[in-house]
Amino acid sequence: MTGSGTSAERGFPDVGLLTMTEMVNNAKFISDAVDIPVICDADTGYGNIINVRRTVREYEAVGVAGIHLEDQLFPKKCGFFEGKQVIPMEEHVQKIRAALDARRDPDFVIIARCDAYAVTGWEDTVTRCKAYSDAGADMVFVDGINTMDDLKNYATDLAELPRMYNGDLAPTQEVESLGYRLMICGSTIWLVYKQIHDAFTELKETGLVNPERFGTRWDVAKLLGLDNIYELEQQYNSDGLPVR
Repeated sequence: MTGSGTSAERGFPDVGLLTMTEMVNNAKFISDAVDIPVICDADTGYGNIINVRRTVREYEAVGVAGIHLEDQLFPKKCGFFEGKQVIPMEEHVQKIRAALDARRDPDFVIIARCDAYAVTGWEDTVTRCKAYSDAGADMVFVDGINTMDDLKNYATDLAELPRMYNGDLAPTQEVESLGYRLMICGSTIWLVYKQIHDAFTELKETGLVNPERFGTRWDVAKLLGLDNIYELEQQYNSDGLPVR
């Protein structure tokens, strides 16, 4: 679950304006709607180590598979925005330890996200990721990878650690060949934005959106489980009474 997308859904840029409750509620809707593991953005944990403990428990309670916690100073910013600041490494180490202690399910994945690359440089990023892994994080996640050289250095310098990549610099197959265990394809969000923007522009300029742009309402309804609703109505309506 994207923090940037969740913020955009509520009309905000990704600059730490959403509460933990808003994020967890969105995670619940997604987790309830799909039958695949859901990894969620948990921002900075919404406070200190005590807040982090509650954050883990709340996300775990809504059935997601794991979260990533970043080492930015609150309020955070999108990993690709300017003006980020990071907290001391040892402070985030303690947050990771608190998160691990708080989880009830040992299979709930705790990913340590590092935003230091754009702030303090690559050497500090590598040092931080190793410290977060030593603290027990299940995976590390360096955000702000902007070039293929960055992506390859990330794979080489942290080769011994389970790694996650966020971006669209290379196909999933190539990213996997570099040893990454998890990949966020965030560009799919911007694809939706572009399609909606272009459709409304077309509507404004021509008065009509070309039907070839979109599927039918029935395609969407089927995706959202309409057929299952009809089946349930039949299952519990053996006496012929209307379903109210």
